[in-house]
Formats: sequence, C-alpha cells, structure tokens
Amino acid sequence: QVQLVESGGGLVQAGGSLRLACAASTRSFSTYAMGWFRQAPGKEREFVAAISWSGGRLYYADSVKGQFTISRDNAKNTVYLQMNSLKAEDTAVYYCAAHPDERTVQRNSGVLYWGKGTLVTVSS
Repeated sequence: QVQLVESGGGLVQAGGSLRLACAASTRSFSTYAMGWFRQAPGKEREFVAAISWSGGRLYYADSVKGQFTISRDNAKNTVYLQMNSLKAEDTAVYYCAAHPDERTVQRNSGVLYWGKGTLVTVSS
C-alpha cells in the first residue's frame, strides 16, 4: 500500500506560480511512475502530467505544455508540479497518482494509488 499526500495548493492570482508536492510513503518509490491529475468543479478528472520512475521520461497534457513542469526526487520520495503563468481555468483539485507503469498513469487506466488532493484556486 502506498499513501500519497499532496501539499502546496492555495489561492494565487492569475499569472502567479505555485509548486505542488506529493510525498509517498513507500520505500519502493523509485519503482513507481508518478502523475498529477486535476478535477475542476463540474468536470471529470483529467490527466495533467506524468513522470517515469527514473525521471527520464515526461508526459504532459497539451493544455499545460510549456506552463507546468513535473519532477521527482527519489531520495525524498516526492514528486513535484511547478505551475507557472496560472490562469483561472487552472482552478481545480490536484491529485497525485502512483502506478508501476507510466503509460497507465498517462492514460489513467487503472492507476493503483491516489492522494486525496490539494485545492488550487486562481483568481482573475
């Protein structure tokens, strides 16, 4: 069992930046692909970004390419999401996800572990 705890959400003005973090409670963190998803009010959960176990392969939704950056620190069992130039439409609950296979994370097809989410609100 892997527990994921997100942090770093909050209220930010449009154009601002936030960095989300997700801490994982597993000694085998480096064997998991990690991802970020988001769910805006009244909408379905959508894929944002994913990173392979080594950090060597990165995947982004078209809507956040060039704006968000995913990274990981395997020594700290933590994955990050740097969000820049935030817009009102980025307002959502952001969820961290973990799965052994990075394609499963990217496609959201049976991801094993989820965090409880952290709320990001962008004011315009």
